[in-house]
Amino acid sequence: MSIVYVLIGLVLLVFGGDFLVKASVGLSFKLNISKMVIGMTVVSFATSAPELLVSLQAALDGSPAIAINNVIGSNIANIGLVLGVTALIGPIAVSKDFYRLNWPVMMLFSLAIFYFLQNDNQLTNTEGITLFLGLIVFLIVLIKSAKEDDADSDEVDDKLANTGYGKIAIWLLIGAAALYFGSDLLVTGAKDLAERVGVSEGVISITMIAIGTSVPELAASVIAAVKGEKAISLGNLIGSNIFNIASVLGLTSMIKTIPVTEPQILTRDIYWMLAFAFVILPLVFIPERFKLTRLKGAVLFLGYCVFIYLAFL
Repeated sequence: MSIVYVLIGLVLLVFGGDFLVKASVGLSFKLNISKMVIGMTVVSFATSAPELLVSLQAALDGSPAIAINNVIGSNIANIGLVLGVTALIGPIAVSKDFYRLNWPVMMLFSLAIFYFLQNDNQLTNTEGITLFLGLIVFLIVLIKSAKEDDADSDEVDDKLANTGYGKIAIWLLIGAAALYFGSDLLVTGAKDLAERVGVSEGVISITMIAIGTSVPELAASVIAAVKGEKAISLGNLIGSNIFNIASVLGLTSMIKTIPVTEPQILTRDIYWMLAFAFVILPLVFIPERFKLTRLKGAVLFLGYCVFIYLAFL
């Protein structure tokens, strides 16, 4: 039955990702703002919903390792697995906004969660509020600075420019619902399979559950890349990593303090998250500037495979 859940979950995630991309492109036309911004806000929030729901439930059920490792593992998967696979499908052009605002903010939030957890081995209510307020400030700055940039030169479906708000809202609801139920089935099936193997809760959450909750990002990004909407695919991933830390862990710790119960979270996993977040910057400039090539995608994907291998040792 676990395999059936996984397969149905994957189908729903691909289905939801398609609707989410169409709605996002249509919304970018209606609001006359860049698709990168739409990817970092609307798409990122929708694809981060599984992480939020899983982490909230885990914290309330007394499983903090799942809550923290789910976010850390998802952020690693978003860069190593999702961005790596998306770049393998086709080179991704990177706008200047990436290193002027988007990447620095993602790195700032990554360092903030690292500091908070290393400081007292827990994420408190005050720290959660700080993260969430930081997210609100970032969104205000992002929206105010929103304008068409070079990344929006991708070819798009002109029919989406004439799509009404009603249809866009329906697409968003269908996409979000499909992503939610798909990720729930996928996580349930993956967790059951992993438990049968006999690995720890921490390993399950940093690998199986993290990959499961990152599949919405994978589905949305791959579909966006196939459709030529690479600005949305990159913005979705950067935005999702920011939302995972500031919104998912921020809101979860506001409800209940999250203690670190497994040492490898602070001695190994969080360093992998920081490394993957950092490495995107040099990859954007070397050897080809402002482009993530297939070779760079292969480097990210291989790095993620090494991480998964070491996690099970």
